[in-house]
Formats: sequence, structure tokens, C-alpha cells
Amino acid sequence: MTQVKEKIEDQFVAAFRVGQMARGAEATWLTRLRESALDRFEQLGLPTVRDEEWKYTSPAQIAKTTYALATAPAIKRDLVEGYFYPEALESCLVFLNGVFNAEFSSLMGLPDGVVVMNLSTALANETQAAVIREHLARGADYNANAFNALNTAFAGDGAYVFIPRGVKVSTPLHLLFLTVPEASSVASFPRVLIIGEAQSEATVIESYAGTADGNYLTNAVTEVVLAEGARLSHYKVQNEGAGASHLATTIADLDRDSVYDATTITLGAQLSRHEIAVNLNREGAECWVDGLYIVGDGQHADTHSAIHHTKPHGTSHQLYKGILDGKSHAVFNGKVFVHQDAQQTDAKQTNRNLLLSNTARVDTKPQLEIFADDVKCAHGATVGQLEEEELFYLVSRGLHPELAKNLLTYGFAEEVIAKIKIESIKQQLDEAVLHRLRARLEA
Repeated sequence: MTQVKEKIEDQFVAAFRVGQMARGAEATWLTRLRESALDRFEQLGLPTVRDEEWKYTSPAQIAKTTYALATAPAIKRDLVEGYFYPEALESCLVFLNGVFNAEFSSLMGLPDGVVVMNLSTALANETQAAVIREHLARGADYNANAFNALNTAFAGDGAYVFIPRGVKVSTPLHLLFLTVPEASSVASFPRVLIIGEAQSEATVIESYAGTADGNYLTNAVTEVVLAEGARLSHYKVQNEGAGASHLATTIADLDRDSVYDATTITLGAQLSRHEIAVNLNREGAECWVDGLYIVGDGQHADTHSAIHHTKPHGTSHQLYKGILDGKSHAVFNGKVFVHQDAQQTDAKQTNRNLLLSNTARVDTKPQLEIFADDVKCAHGATVGQLEEEELFYLVSRGLHPELAKNLLTYGFAEEVIAKIKIESIKQQLDEAVLHRLRARLEA
């Protein structure tokens, strides 16, 4: 296994050197950032189950695969259209195999002053490059995370979103990352930077999907920075192909009285892991960190979250629900840290899991670490199956057992689904809950 790890690590280092020559001239600070991140990746190496943070999630599938850096595929628009959300047809950036596609993108629905562009294009703009330099890789620390380091080293194409002071964007912005698997396994490294200035407001949908079930790797990093009074609703929808590995990090830094409302939907990929961290850096900051994972036979979904309350009067709400079928495995490790100065913090954390088969398994570990004495905090976790009495009641009223099972399953997920304000995402989840679990609705 050690030799396999060293092989893939050497492979990425070699690919970096080739890509460095292909990129040509770029800002000195960016080159130094890439080199520093690559050096750190070489020092850390790929994680293993011996690492405490990866105890229940083995990245062996990744370590055993030889990846080629993804390139832009030649496809027709009709293949992409099925992945659009109707609410954001005129406010969508499209990335194919991690490469920006201007032809399929449209930003006509955004108000004046809002800056949304490909990250590499923004870096070539002197004004935007100065803003990016201030924030890029400041939240997502690559020193302790090998995959963050790898993403930072390869970060090129990606999304840059800047919402000016006081601007309220009514139209959702969709960032679509679509992988078209090739003959060989490919790897892409999407990078997203979202900055909301004071009193701004926006909704961002960040979605990942695959057109086929090949073995490919998506290694994504998203950084969110909200200034005083800014509000952001952030939906992350992961529906990769069945053979994919999806590794993602989301970091949000909140200023005074800002609100970050995040909902993560996990449906696809053979192996997925999402690390989300929210830092409430000023008084009155508030966050919602919710999620729903629906996994079936052969899938593994891992969620690691960390919410840091560092100042007084902060509020955090976290609700993650999981539905597992077949021989699947889910991991939830949620940590809430209440630092010494964070008096009058209000933090709630809940993880609930529904097992639809005897071979599904969940490892859940909600945690609170409190260093302040005037707080209101609660956390809990549950793992269970459908109530036999409820199932019997529905079947006795004439419902097919599979339909009854799915109606109860939908009822379990509805608490998360109901808070979603994008109707087409809710419809997507309706489909996933009511049909994916092999229901015979026509019965």
C-alpha cells in the first residue's frame, strides 16, 4: 500500500510540473502559493485509515487509481441541459471536466455590479486579482489537509463570485461542474471563491454531476467570505457518477451579524467526503449547516463538520439526516467548538439516520467542546429503522409495502427538504427519495 501511495503522489507531482510549464506566466504570489501547496502535499502524502480523521473512510480507491488531468470534452449542449436548474438558466457558470465553458454559460440574469467569472479570467484582471489574493487559501488551510493542498496546487479554472456592498441578488446563481468520463480515469480540481460584501444577499447553487459511471476524481474546494450583515444561501448538490470519488472542502468565514445558510445534498459517487467548517468570527454571526445524504448499495458517504464560535452572541443550527439502503456506509463527525470569549452562544447539532437494510452501517459522532460558561448548547444522534407499527398501518390501509416504505422514508427526509427554497432542487430530492430506493409506485 505504501508503494501504491507513493506512486500516485509522484504522479500528481509530475502532472503539476507539466501543468506549470503549460500555464506560462502568472503572478509571482500565485506561483509561490502553488509551489507551497505542492510541497505540503508531498510532506503530508495521501491519508490512510490510520489517520484519526480518516478512521472510517479509506481513500484506497483513489490511491490505487492512475489519473490523468481532465481536459475539456467536445459535447453538445443537449447533454448539458439536463443538469441546469430552471431558476438559474440566465445565471449559470458551466465547467466541463473542471474546464470553464463559456458557450454553455449565461450571466444575463445578474444585476449590475455583481462579478461572476471563471477564476483564471479573474486572476488576469488586476482589480479582481487583488481581491482574490487577499482571500484565496486563507480559509481553506492546506497545511493539514493533503487534498486541500492538492487542489490549491492545481487550482486554475473555477468560479469567482463577488457580491458588492448592499446588493441583493434575487436570481439564484448556479455553478455547474459536470464530468464527462473518458477512457482513462481523470481528475479535476474545481476551486470556488465567494465573497459577499456588507449587507449583500445572494443564493448560490454549487452542483456536481457525471454523465456516466466511470472512475474519476473530483477534488473541490470552496471558500466563502461574508462581511458584516451579509447573507448567503448556499446549496451544494453532489450527484456524481456511480464509480466516482468526490472529495470536497467548504470553508465559510462570517463577520458581525452575517448569516450563512448551507444545505448539502449527497446522492452520488461511490466514495464521497465533505469537510465543512464555519468560523463565526464576530458577534451576532449565525449559520445553518444542514444536509441530507441518500446512499445505496456500494456507496460510502462521509461528512466532517466543524463550527467555531469565537465571539459572543453567535448562533448555529445543524441538522444532518441520512437514508441508507443496501450495503452502504455513512460517516458523520460533527464538532462544535465554543471558545472562551464566545459567551451567550446558542448552538444545536443533530444527526439522524434511517437504515433501510440490515447491511447498511453508520458511524456517527456529534461533539461539543465548550470553553465558555454562559451558553445554550445541545447535540444528539440517532440511528434506527422504519417503525413497524407505522408500516403496518399503511399496508393495512391497502398501500403496497414498497410504497408505504417510501412514504415513510420521505417523511423522514421532509424536514430537510422543506427548508429548500429552490423548487427544482426539491423536485430532484422528491425523485431521489420516492424512486431511487426501488419503489414500485405504480403498485
